[in-house]
Amino acid sequence: MTQKTIELRKNHLRDEFNCGNKVLDEYLKKQANQDVRKKLARCFVVTDEPNSFRVIGYYTLSAASVPRKLIPYDLEKKFPDAYVTIPAILLGRLARDVAFANQRLGEELLIDALYRSFLASKELGTFAVVVDPIDQNAKKFYEKYGFIQLPDSGRMFLPMKSIEQLFN
Repeated sequence: MTQKTIELRKNHLRDEFNCGNKVLDEYLKKQANQDVRKKLARCFVVTDEPNSFRVIGYYTLSAASVPRKLIPYDLEKKFPDAYVTIPAILLGRLARDVAFANQRLGEELLIDALYRSFLASKELGTFAVVVDPIDQNAKKFYEKYGFIQLPDSGRMFLPMKSIEQLFN
């Protein structure tokens, strides 16, 4: 990624963004600013040139929790009994424009999101990054980077210890 991810601003151009998934396109165009303003999510974008405002990729992060009973037993047994839910960071959405397919932009956005999550974990208690893959292609994408399916859930997670190993 030649450009650094920055927080979404009102002057970013989003109307032409097309990742091939209407839900993700419409979120960026119509909902992202509201979620940021209401402090429901943080949205990070990358533009096509350093001084351009045209968004070519984005992701969102927010606080989340995972029911303890969904975590695989070998990890779940390490938590005190008092924890019914385990704190996590939700990578809510991640998309790149179809015009930038096969340029590893999606991977670079994921690495950036994991790095931000890793930094946040130094200040907050967070066990993992969780995702809700929007379709089978997204599920395969996350599996390729080590995300694990949570039983009885469409949700996947990557433990913070695994993320930490990427950046230490």
